[in-house]
Amino acid sequence: MGKKIRMGMVGGGEGAFIGAIHRMAASLDGEIELVAGCFSSNPERGRSSGEKLGLNPERVYQSYEQMFLEESQRAVDERIEFVSVVTPNDLHLPVSIAALREGFHVLSDKPAASTLEETLALKNEVVRSGHLYGLTHTYAAYPLVTQARAILARGELGQVRRVTVAYPQGWLALAGDSSGSKQASWRTDPTRSGESGCFADIGTHAHHLVEFFTGQRISEVCADLQSVVDKRALDDDGAALFKLDQGARGTLTASQVCGGEGNNLNISVYCEHGSLFWEQESPNQLQLKRRGQPVAFLKAGADCEYLDDDVRALCRTPQGHPEGYIEAFANIYRDFAAQVRCRRQELPIKNSSVVGNIDAGVRAMAFVRGALESSRANSSWVSLAPYWE
Repeated sequence: MGKKIRMGMVGGGEGAFIGAIHRMAASLDGEIELVAGCFSSNPERGRSSGEKLGLNPERVYQSYEQMFLEESQRAVDERIEFVSVVTPNDLHLPVSIAALREGFHVLSDKPAASTLEETLALKNEVVRSGHLYGLTHTYAAYPLVTQARAILARGELGQVRRVTVAYPQGWLALAGDSSGSKQASWRTDPTRSGESGCFADIGTHAHHLVEFFTGQRISEVCADLQSVVDKRALDDDGAALFKLDQGARGTLTASQVCGGEGNNLNISVYCEHGSLFWEQESPNQLQLKRRGQPVAFLKAGADCEYLDDDVRALCRTPQGHPEGYIEAFANIYRDFAAQVRCRRQELPIKNSSVVGNIDAGVRAMAFVRGALESSRANSSWVSLAPYWE
């Protein structure tokens, strides 16, 4: 395997939920080492975070600009090789661009940027730099999601006809929830989150899951977005009809005001000869229905020979030993590390099946923009193709 891939992190300091998730995922397979970071805009919090992580104090930086500059001046075999961006949305663009310009690869939390225009600008920067850029659309990295994609791609169930995807959460159901945590406060603030709240935060996950499952693009959208909680500036609930570019149609709902719900992302894909159903809260099971046959339940596991080889490679334990969110995140980090290793050794890069790319980021924000425009125009149909073609 060679020396570990060296990672720097921006964001994710004390009190940040997602930063710890990223660090656990990056370390799970032993291929990545966190060696530097700028963990907070608050210098004391950043210093404390680095100390608790056991980092060299000289490599715990007060700003991401300082980190990129000083790391770029270190020896090639010592400096960071890629940057994990785990900040609020408003910093995804400037941090990613600064990292690319200093010669570092980037793996960013989604969305790629706060708006469609910013994401298109980032795409130009990625292309210009020639460096690797990845997005952590976590749910595509579950083994059985990849198995579902393979079943549909082979045409085992015939042509896709209808897709239903729902992502209900309940953590912002009450007015007081907006200020109940650091994560809630920035997600409901237009200056930090961007032009959309719920649809940019979790609607983009649902959008990506549809496209990943089917291998098709959402080409048109008819949406109704709203802010259910009084005085909330951004959407916290919404629903959309959509069309796929090969003729199928579907529905997408995303809401953060469904009291009692946790993280209930689920998707059904209906075809000519059968259907598939998967839900994130029971991720080790894929329901397969064929006409005239009993319902089959495919299980995740490294020893499940009925799964495709590349799907079993995403599993770490035999069936019956549940793997979940951290392991799915780790699959993204492992695949991205493999890409970085290929660059390090000047070898061709095998396209990853689970790491989102900048084009996926553009299409996600085009979906958000189209949904917003549709909702403002009394839920009229909006074509997304002009945004990403």
